Amino acid sequence: MKFSAIAVFAALVSSANGFATHQPVALTRGVARKASSLQMSTATETTNLAALATAANEARGLAMDSIAAAHSGHMGLPLGCGEIGASLYGSQMTYYAKDPTWINRDRFILSAGHGSMFLYSWLNLAGFDLSIDELKQFRQHHSQTPGHPEFPNSEHTTPGIECTTGPLGAGVANAVGHAASAKMAAAVYNTADHEIFNHHIFVLAGDGCFQEGVSAEAAAFAAHEQLDNLVVLYDSNEVTLDKMAEYTQSEDIIKRYEAYGWETYEIDGHDLEAVEATIAAAKASDNGKPKFIKCNTIIGKGMEETEGTNAAHGEAGVPYVDNAKKNIGLPDGEKWYVSEGTREFFSEVEAKNKATYDAWNDTFKAWSEANPELATQLDNAVHDKMMSPEEMFDAIPEMGGAAEATRVSGNKVIQEIAKLVPHYVSGSADLHGSCRNYINDAGNFGAGFDKSYANKNLYFGIREHAMGAILNGFGYHGLFKISGSTFAVFVDYFRPTIRVASLAELNRVSYILTHDSIGVGEDGPTHQPVETVSGLRVIPNLDVYRPADAEETVAAFVSSVTRKEGPTALIFSRQNIDQNDAVPAAERRAGALKGGYVAKKESADLELIIMATGSEVQHALKAAAEMPGARVVSMPCMEAFERQSEEYKESVLPSSCTKRIAMEAGVSGLWYKYASKVVGVDRFGFSAPGGIVMSELGMTPENLSAQIADM
Repeated sequence: MKFSAIAVFAALVSSANGFATHQPVALTRGVARKASSLQMSTATETTNLAALATAANEARGLAMDSIAAAHSGHMGLPLGCGEIGASLYGSQMTYYAKDPTWINRDRFILSAGHGSMFLYSWLNLAGFDLSIDELKQFRQHHSQTPGHPEFPNSEHTTPGIECTTGPLGAGVANAVGHAASAKMAAAVYNTADHEIFNHHIFVLAGDGCFQEGVSAEAAAFAAHEQLDNLVVLYDSNEVTLDKMAEYTQSEDIIKRYEAYGWETYEIDGHDLEAVEATIAAAKASDNGKPKFIKCNTIIGKGMEETEGTNAAHGEAGVPYVDNAKKNIGLPDGEKWYVSEGTREFFSEVEAKNKATYDAWNDTFKAWSEANPELATQLDNAVHDKMMSPEEMFDAIPEMGGAAEATRVSGNKVIQEIAKLVPHYVSGSADLHGSCRNYINDAGNFGAGFDKSYANKNLYFGIREHAMGAILNGFGYHGLFKISGSTFAVFVDYFRPTIRVASLAELNRVSYILTHDSIGVGEDGPTHQPVETVSGLRVIPNLDVYRPADAEETVAAFVSSVTRKEGPTALIFSRQNIDQNDAVPAAERRAGALKGGYVAKKESADLELIIMATGSEVQHALKAAAEMPGARVVSMPCMEAFERQSEEYKESVLPSSCTKRIAMEAGVSGLWYKYASKVVGVDRFGFSAPGGIVMSELGMTPENLSAQIADM
């Protein structure tokens, strides 16, 4: 392999020196001593260390040039974590760049997504289909290198990106979801004769990620469920954006993670031998504990003017790029430089990885032949293949019955969905009993007690934010469809994860949100959502279903598992709702799938359209019963309705009829798109029995009739 002599010398000196402003930190924390002894017995060969060190500096150069060209970006992490990237992509991770969606690949997640040029640089060096030209277009329109990593979607298809990571900390929790999904996959699909799932999940995170509460929630869940396939690398550079980290944090994070139940390590993040040995030890430790490696690093390493300070966090180092590249041994004046030796080294890495990949494919072929039913189930799961909505409707019995809450209807429907979609799983933030989304006879996921990794019901504890991010992790991992439940009013605890799921087009994820309105009653205004449903409706690419009866609930669930473009929120009532038996079940299902339909057709010339959703459809039907010229439109999902043809929308809401009124037990604003008058709840509720709250705030057929009379 041909490396620049000066680059090799500079890289080795840089790796050996470790810190410019701190003394190297030895492996001295708890079980980290195990890694220290391993380091001496299995140290990487000197030639490989030299290649890794050179690659680390060349990755730094790629990041510097790309950020300088964009005059935008974050330089600190790519420069500070060069050795970590070299070890992961050049040695420790199992992947095959020519097949970036290989189902048994190790996953790498950059929780500190602002450092995206770290990831793009390593994807290029490792042979993924991400060219130098794309690096040159960093942060530019239509490039494959956006400012923060984006999971492949209709906007970006960058290979090797395992998560859309924006808000700090979420990537750590996404990684927990990946790890849980991987554990589930191994338990469901591995057999005594063939192991097809045994990969690890790696995540790189910074100070901000661990200050955010979502990572703490997820860390507790990961330790409790013994996700020992998860390795978190903490880029501990003692810097945040505004100040040095000591200004806002003083905890001993190692002790915190040990208290959760993690296996912890602390190393000099620039000591390649230590990085190599510690990651290897973490991978080899199948002791029921997730792994936390505190890597003490220098932010902006190699750029003397900013390294080790908060100035290194952003693009402040752009004026110093040329000098910094020269200091770390890169050729003077060459942009986006990668040596022939580094390309040759990663060709050898690819050959090694291909051998592993080919051996796995042999195992997978033998497993498929020995387990044809499991193989079909897995193929359907991976490629998101399932019955059509119409086929599902035919397979799900009519609900019928008396008035009931849609959360109760949902419990019946989820049992049918679980039968039709074997890779469908569900969980709750400690509200299975209230939200009614428990899958019968499917067991509980996890470790200890009555749990198994092969089971389908997840208990997230009272950790809504982590639940949302873990659901996304399952979605990104790509092997299961998953839903999570809580009360609708608590959605604000994890709204950021719903936003990202919608942006990332995670159609494998859905949300079951019950106790949908002021009908909650006695718990009072803290638990009565009035703005929540509309707040979800304004998130782009999120379908929000608020069904009016059991048959509409069937359609809502079916849509949530068959939709391809993004996630779905299912909004269910606590209070009982009448069944609209005047309309055949098949028509209600088909109409609800389209988002809106005629729930009662006028019996005379059309004079009035009454629109409603959820528990208010029953009031609309009663108010219209004595109005021959009144049409009732049930609109369980505005988003689905808007996707219908103009002809269909006109058939439901004829433009010739301008006298329109809408009713919903929530804020009124969004309904004015369709109606000239809205009977809504534009205030908070109060504590009283649900029927009284509804009546006092105008959610009755009598008040609706009175409002119509005033039009």
